[in-house]
Amino acid sequence: MENPLLLFPQLNISASKDKSYYKVMKSVIKEEPHKASKPGAKQKRNRLSLLLQKPEFHESDHLGKPGNVAKPASVSPEEAVKWGESFDKLLSEKAGLDAFTKFLKTEFSEENIEFWIACEDYKKSKTAHELLPKAKTIFETFIQKDAPKEVNLDFHTKEATSQNIHQPLITTFDTAQNTVYRLMEQDSYPRFLRSDPYLNLVKGRNPSRPTLRRRSRSFTVNDFQGVRPDFTVW
Repeated sequence: MENPLLLFPQLNISASKDKSYYKVMKSVIKEEPHKASKPGAKQKRNRLSLLLQKPEFHESDHLGKPGNVAKPASVSPEEAVKWGESFDKLLSEKAGLDAFTKFLKTEFSEENIEFWIACEDYKKSKTAHELLPKAKTIFETFIQKDAPKEVNLDFHTKEATSQNIHQPLITTFDTAQNTVYRLMEQDSYPRFLRSDPYLNLVKGRNPSRPTLRRRSRSFTVNDFQGVRPDFTVW
């Protein structure tokens, strides 16, 4: 291998004791044997195109946690329109329930729909033995004072529910569930119908595909043909 000093005569020999000089020389010695395999301009253009297509270059991919993004269910405009017929119709369809739950999360009130779902599951209990543990979990999670997901209930409803919690019946949470249901129907549901995600579904648009991501997909290798970028910074 040739002496690196001969390859770089412009380097100041007097700076040999400087740390930056040794760093440069070490890099030169390490990279010189691989000169023959150095990629050409076309290969670099290909590499740039691949980098632009990677998820980390799309702003929209950072909105959710990596590996935790599920493919959204396909909803036709006709199906979305039916959700606007009634609150019952919206909650009776899984896609509608999912869309409404996501909307409530944007308003930080998802505890309401989670409580309603828990009550629906509770009423499906087949034996009295199943009621007690489920009732205690629901009460401790959503109803008791300072519960982690406490729902907005009036004093009398809370008292009546707490008195029946030790000997629960299928109807134990009916009053509380109806109260939360009416709250969502009269308050959150109208706002959901006016929200952009819902209106996009009605118009047949896909809200899961942001403008930035669509624009970035237009970059291909052909877009860089004939371009002579400065790769010295690589």
